[in-house]
Amino acid sequence: MNTFPPLTTPRLLIRRLCAEDAAEIFAYRSDPETARFQAWGTESLKQVQDFIESLTQIEPDTPGTWFQVGICLEETGALIGDCGMRFPAEDERQAEIGITLASAYRGQGYAAEALEGIFDYLFFTLGKHRVFGSVDPQNRASLALLERVGMRREAHFREGLWFKGAWVDDVIYAILEKEWKARRDDAR
Repeated sequence: MNTFPPLTTPRLLIRRLCAEDAAEIFAYRSDPETARFQAWGTESLKQVQDFIESLTQIEPDTPGTWFQVGICLEETGALIGDCGMRFPAEDERQAEIGITLASAYRGQGYAAEALEGIFDYLFFTLGKHRVFGSVDPQNRASLALLERVGMRREAHFREGLWFKGAWVDDVIYAILEKEWKARRDDAR
């Protein structure tokens, strides 16, 4: 079972996660600044190992699941982050995304480049209609990233999400397949 095709962008390789990635993921997701906005991967190395193991039992686009992939530097193969794709069971034509980069690799355009590769995959390979992301409005870097890749702000839910023992605001960004295609056509 391995139908996720490795994706390449000018500087990155986006691939399935493997057991050897667990320690690196735990290291960057445990950084207090990063962990503040993370829903998983911050409690223990075992939690990350178990999650990666669970991914071997599912394929991308499985309704009701999160599918996480690694973001690696094309030149060296070093793992620098991960990107999750959730496929809602209630609407299979949509996908939710989430992305995390190790702090040393932020601010260099890698997250935008990775999302562009993921959007191409979700829209052109899997035929999704809409891709959305849920972001804490205090995570200004993520808000700016989603806008940079062409997503638009659709909603701001006040204290609409129970997260880490508290009610927090939740901002939703999205992009439609036709909007992504137009953006890609304009780039040519």
